[in-house]
Amino acid sequence: MGFARYGSIAAAVVSVLFAISGVPSSATPETVVAAEPVRPEQDAFYRPPADLVASRQPGEILAERPIEIANRLGTLPAAAAWQLSYRSNDSADRPIAAVATVLAPRTGTGKLVSLHPAEDSTGQYCAPSYMVRRPPQAGLLDGQLDPLLGAQALLAQGWTVVVPDHQGPDSAFAHGPLAARIALDGIRAAENFAPLGLPGAATEVAMWGYSGGSIPTVHGAELRAEYAPEVNLVGVVSGGTDVDLEVLAREANRGPGAGLVAAIIIGLAREEPALETFLRENATPRGQRLLAAKDRICALKHAAIEPFLDIDSLVRGGLLQAPVLREVFERTRMGKSVPDAPVLFYHAAADWLVPIGPADALVAAYCQDPAARITYLRDHASEHLTLNTLAQHQVVAWLRDRFAGIPVENGCTTRNIGSIALMR
Repeated sequence: MGFARYGSIAAAVVSVLFAISGVPSSATPETVVAAEPVRPEQDAFYRPPADLVASRQPGEILAERPIEIANRLGTLPAAAAWQLSYRSNDSADRPIAAVATVLAPRTGTGKLVSLHPAEDSTGQYCAPSYMVRRPPQAGLLDGQLDPLLGAQALLAQGWTVVVPDHQGPDSAFAHGPLAARIALDGIRAAENFAPLGLPGAATEVAMWGYSGGSIPTVHGAELRAEYAPEVNLVGVVSGGTDVDLEVLAREANRGPGAGLVAAIIIGLAREEPALETFLRENATPRGQRLLAAKDRICALKHAAIEPFLDIDSLVRGGLLQAPVLREVFERTRMGKSVPDAPVLFYHAAADWLVPIGPADALVAAYCQDPAARITYLRDHASEHLTLNTLAQHQVVAWLRDRFAGIPVENGCTTRNIGSIALMR
């Protein structure tokens, strides 16, 4: 497919997602453009001095600023919002600066939810912290979904919300070990940000992510005991879970999700120098053009550019069998340890983008541990784009029980259900 057809495909994708999001599809740049915030690439808030970053401990705040959340059609009941720049670590535990957005409810309960949207991009201007300062219509025109989907329901419960830019300063899409550290350090930063009024390390914390947002969620839950043992994690919710990027890539290859999966490989290379070198030195002419086209763009445009791509064609000799890529897939595969907090998984049995098989396997692996506390809902009426919206009521109800201290007994429960939207 030639590049000339990308625009029409992108327009179709955006029209569908306008409908899903509830944003009027008649929106035009003239109707949504307000005073634009400075893009992260030019904003010093995102680039504190390296010596300052290195001098702080993970989770320590480097800078803060109050912000206004751009119009969410009057539906976001936040009393106040800030952005925090804080010290985190990359996947090799070297210091980096990360950014998170924190939202305070009008009447807080002292509980905290780390909400992880599907950032799924290779451009820092697609990150949640930038998108929340622009109307959601403008974000869709850039090719990004609203990162605050679900936040309204959490704030309505009186829960404080922290939304980390979990791909980090280089937009390392899908790199779980990196995303886990950024998310856990974002929790630390929020707990210690006095205006939120949270009780520090005693704060009860939950994490929730769907699709690309499952990556910081599950990797964070697996890494918490080692990396941030003081974080009081009482519940973890993950939907459409990206368990195994190798299986995801093979299943998506030459299918409608191949353009987005190619962006995953670019994102992984941002955190994996050997993979970045391999791509640069072995790209075919077609691969060079496509990698350049996908270098700094948002999720929906990735999906629209070559949706039926043969991923192997990006490098000479084929990409998916390349040892360097398979090593990265192994490092970023979930299942390295069993979360010690209760976990709710939900997944569409007919998910056309993220196959359910690896989620089944991950749950089975976790459940070999008698201390695991897993609830797994296999939804037979939904697919990838609709499930998260339909699941919101059940997710909030489950989190409400965790924050209320209702215990989850050791063991695993798997339920095959018609639709999660009908559960009570």
